Amino acid sequence: MDHIKSGMIAGFAATVVLSVMMIMKTAVGIMPELDVIHMIAGMLGASVFVGWVAHFVLGTVVWGGGFAVLNDAIPGQGQIAKGIAFGVAAWLLMMIAVMPMAGAGFFGLNMGVAAPVMTLMLHIVFGAVLGWVYIKQTQKSALA
Repeated sequence: MDHIKSGMIAGFAATVVLSVMMIMKTAVGIMPELDVIHMIAGMLGASVFVGWVAHFVLGTVVWGGGFAVLNDAIPGQGQIAKGIAFGVAAWLLMMIAVMPMAGAGFFGLNMGVAAPVMTLMLHIVFGAVLGWVYIKQTQKSALA
């Protein structure tokens, strides 16, 4: 059970980093139309606040917890590589399921070719942070 807690802590940390990067990209004018929080809120028929809450629940519980549960089956040498592989898998799911449901088209191509590239970069960083924090948390648990 400690590994799931570690995964959720890692998922939360990775979601914070991802969120900061999303805010920064918009603040400097890079693809402001790529607003995942508004997409989530729109799919839920809810406010932007609920979109943020859903974003953090997904990142923490679904992706963080899922990373811990599936860790042994994820390919890669070391947790950072596993995190990146998992982040790319999450990106692929977003591209073929979430983006079309949000009206952005397959791979978000209704927003242009930069959408899949930008989201892939964000998910690679998300995965790297996920793996790095996860290994730090599991090492900490082993010492306790």
